[in-house]
This record gives sequence, structure tokens and C-alpha cells, in this order.
Amino acid sequence: MTSSQRNQDSALAALLAPDLLVMLAESPGDVAAETEELHPKTLADVAEAMPWDRVADLLRALPAARAADVLEYLDEELRTEVLEAMSTEQAAALISQMTPDERADILEELEEETADEILHDLPDAERQETERLLQYETDSAGGLMTTEFVSVSQDLSMEEALTIVRTAARSGRKEAMHAVYVTDARGALVGVMSLRELVAAPEGSTVLDVAWTEVVKVTATADRAEVSDLISEYDLVAIPVVDGFERILGVITVDDVIDAIVEEQTEDVQKLGAVQPLEEPYFTVGFWSVARKRVGWLVVLFIGEMFTGTAMRAYEDTLAQALALTLFIPLIISSGGNSGAQSATLITRALAVGDVEIRDAMRILLREFGQGIVLGTCLGAIGFVRALMWGNSTTLSAVVALTLVMVVLVGSVVGAMLPLVFKRLGFDPAIASSPFVASLVDVTGLVVYFNIARALLRLP
Repeated sequence: MTSSQRNQDSALAALLAPDLLVMLAESPGDVAAETEELHPKTLADVAEAMPWDRVADLLRALPAARAADVLEYLDEELRTEVLEAMSTEQAAALISQMTPDERADILEELEEETADEILHDLPDAERQETERLLQYETDSAGGLMTTEFVSVSQDLSMEEALTIVRTAARSGRKEAMHAVYVTDARGALVGVMSLRELVAAPEGSTVLDVAWTEVVKVTATADRAEVSDLISEYDLVAIPVVDGFERILGVITVDDVIDAIVEEQTEDVQKLGAVQPLEEPYFTVGFWSVARKRVGWLVVLFIGEMFTGTAMRAYEDTLAQALALTLFIPLIISSGGNSGAQSATLITRALAVGDVEIRDAMRILLREFGQGIVLGTCLGAIGFVRALMWGNSTTLSAVVALTLVMVVLVGSVVGAMLPLVFKRLGFDPAIASSPFVASLVDVTGLVVYFNIARALLRLP
């Protein structure tokens, strides 16, 4: 959604909220009919523009299924406040109307005691279904899947299978209709077919005559990154989740994968900025919680930068003999850090989307070595001219130029290799963040700079 669209939605919500508040006070029975043409997301925006303690009144004025749809789109913090303010029976009645995966996700957001009370008050079937989903990690395939899907036996005729699908469609199971899965007598997944293939099947054909037997699937413990990669690679709208015996447990729909991709990318971006990932939206996380997630890496980077001072002290005599060298220190260390950050970002992202693997380390090294020389030469030429324009000697200008070549080369190589090293050690490659690379290259750059200066300027 564009910022313009968001602004329009906010303006519409602010316009409708006062009228809806009046209606809730004077004729709450009319709310459902007056708002039935609004999309649940729009109605959720209106609810967010209302005093939070009136949101529960709005939900009570709507049919249960409609209220559940609106609740799904509410801001996470507001949704938690509303549910915790309701009685356990009211919250359970509302949550029971949701799809199984959404129901589990919302219970995960609540305080454990509140979630347990609501879970206990759910109808038996919904409670058991939700408890199964809550067993899985939230960022796994099992945590993303819904148990609403349509499966048919491989022994059925297409006419019998069509009857089963029609019954499922009429039951209102919205997420069940992306595909029809075929199982054997043990419940193992053996095929899949689209609704088009089901409707267009020749008369007298069986399920196995039509179904595709090469099914793309994931296990319940698969990471969400693997799920998103498979859906993207095979252009799927849904992917089945199976257990160790190939029995189908549920399906993951593309809308849930999009949410997972957003969360994954948010975590990676935060790690690239040397921030421990926030588990909730920025304004939802407490002030001191944010500080704790930032201070760890800042301390590590600060200690790393201390070595920059140590390096400069080691070359104190060299600086005393050629003070002009100090003018170029910021230029040199920033160039190395910038080139390293570029390489780290490129390789981290390439690892995330599967463009490169650890086995490609040598190819990456050679490529970044060449990149470092080309980029360093370009910056070195500019640095050489700039040093001459400041009235420095040709020799000192050459020191600056040669150092820039070396520092950019080192930055490019280090920035490219660190994500691979972390991946090999089993850590998230995003830990090799731009600040981390910059701190490492800063120290290296100074050592290179002063040693080149000593050699060419014949300094102590």
C-alpha cells in the first residue's frame, strides 16, 4: 500500500469514526447494516480512530464472523488491549470464528495466562486444532500453516471428488480452496490438482488420472525462509505441510508467506544496522527494551573502534613527521568501510535468496578482489588529484592514492567473506553488518596507510 493510499484510509477513518460512535451510543443495532459495505480493513481503521475502550462495543455490535474479520486487521497492540479487556467468554467466542492459523497467531500475542484462559473456553474442536498449531515455532512452516484444506482419496472418481469440494466450499472454509490434495489410504500426500483441473476433468476419470504426483511440499519444521523460497521458485499460491510420514498436516497460503517475508526482511535489515531484531513494532516495544537491543552491538563496535586509537598511537612518530597525513584519515577509513558495507550487503542478500552458496566462496573472493581493484583505482585517482589540489607533494598524494586502492580492496574482500564465514559457523549472515565490517576495516586501513607512508615518505 502506498503512503498516499494510507493517508486516504486514515482520512476516511477519521471522518467515519465520530458518526460510528454516535450510532453505537444511540442505535447499536444499526451498526452491522450500516457498515456491511465496508471492507474489514477499512472498518479496522475506523476502530483505530476511536477511543480504545469503545472498540469492544463496535465488535459486539457486529456479527461474530464479521467482528473476527475486523479483529484480524486491528493494530496488534490495540487488538491485545481489546481482547484482554473482554471477558474470557466474549474473547473466546470471537477468536473461535477466525481461521486456525490466525487464531493461533493472536493467542501467541497475548499474555500466557490470558491466552490459556481463552484457549480453555474455545469449543473442543477449535481448541484441539489451535493447540496443535501452537506446538510449532512461529517462524516454522507448522507455525505458518492453516489446517483448513481440502483433501480427497486417490480412489475416488472425479465426480465424487467434486462433491466433496463443493461441500467444503459451502462450509465457508475460505482458505481451503487454493488446491485439492490427494491422499492414499495412510493419509500420505500423493498428488495435487487445481480447481480448474477438477472442473475440466473428462467424464469417468479418476482422481489419479488428473492429479499431479510431483508435489512441492515442506515439513512442519521447515524455516519460513525455505517456505518463501519454494513458493517464489515454483510460483505457488499455496504449499502443503507434511509430517515425517508424508501425511498432510496443513497448507501455507501465499498471504501468510508475504507476512513471513516482511518479518524476515525486517529482521535482516535490523541486523545489518547492528540492532538485535525487535519482536514487535517500533512504538510497541518499550523504551528500555529498545535500548537493550541496541547497546550490545554498540559496545562491541565501540571496543572495536578503540583499536583505531591503538593503531594511531603506534604510528605517533610517523604522524609527527608528516602532519598532513592526518587530513586524509577520515577519507581513507570511510572509503574502506563503505566498500566493505556494499560487499557485505550484496553477499548477505544473495545468501538469503539463494543466489550464492558457501561453495561459491572462491568465485566470490576472486570477483570481489577484482571489484576492489577497480573501485579502489577509481577512488585512488580522485584522491590523488584532491591531495595535489591541497598543495601536497606528489609523493604524499601517491601515498593517499595507493592506500585508497588497498583499503577499498581489503574492504570489498572482508565485506564479502564475513557473511560466508558466519553462515559456515551456523550464525545469521546478517550479523556481518555494515557497522561491524566498517569497524574491522577502519583498523586495517590505518595500518595499511601508515605503512605505505613510511615506505614512500621514508618516515620513522
